[in-house]
Amino acid sequence: MHLIELSIAKFEENLCRLKASETVCSSSFSSISQKLTRLQDLHECVENFLLLPLTQQALAQECGDKWINELLDGSLRLLDVCGIIKDALLQTKECTHELQSIMRRRRGGDMSFISEVRKYLTSRKDVKKAMNNALKVRESNCTDKNHETPAVVNMLKELDAVTIAVFESLLSFIAGSKSKSSSWAFVSKLVQPKRIACKGEEVANTNELEKVDAALQSLVSHKSKKSDNTIQVEDVQIWLQDLEANIQDIEEGLECLLRRLIKTRVSLLNIFSH
Repeated sequence: MHLIELSIAKFEENLCRLKASETVCSSSFSSISQKLTRLQDLHECVENFLLLPLTQQALAQECGDKWINELLDGSLRLLDVCGIIKDALLQTKECTHELQSIMRRRRGGDMSFISEVRKYLTSRKDVKKAMNNALKVRESNCTDKNHETPAVVNMLKELDAVTIAVFESLLSFIAGSKSKSSSWAFVSKLVQPKRIACKGEEVANTNELEKVDAALQSLVSHKSKKSDNTIQVEDVQIWLQDLEANIQDIEEGLECLLRRLIKTRVSLLNIFSH
């Protein structure tokens, strides 16, 4: 069992790295991307672990129907949540791209432009609702280690739990704040020239999706007056470009993770089918 013990130790090491990133109080695409990268490393570790003959033997011999069902249900749940997030990001990216196209052709006061902005905001509301629903219906998973449970099973259950935790962070990030006052707080920060000068410091932990939502809502609602302190259409265009690029980066990370989730599920199905 020496190889299994070494693999579990490596798993714990990668798990500590991931949990360390979760303690950082940051709500931005960069922090989400970092978590996804470390989560991929953790899943790669488990992939290799499941290829060990001793691991397969331990799972086949020590897992009763209860553990088999829990592990397979857990892997299926991860695939479902990952799919929900991917669909939400794709929808947001497509709307972002359409909005950028019309902004390049139209002026800020054009009714077609305003209509496209409202379309984007409506789409974001639908996405937020889907994300919040996904958070509500998520099954709670017992993550307490049980000494009577095989070590291999404990490790796989902990992997499920930490993956769901990262997915929750991403779901919450996409859903954004439910408070209108907090959204307008983004606007007040972003329209002040003095603060824009040090934007890297003030907005480092800003939820980029909320920033764009608030700016577009400000334009549609005509809250910004024509002065040097208003949010300009040109500024929003830049934020939308950055947003699309960031979403693309997260999508690529999720795609890599999805492939690993599928590999893990296939490995489990093969092991338990013997």
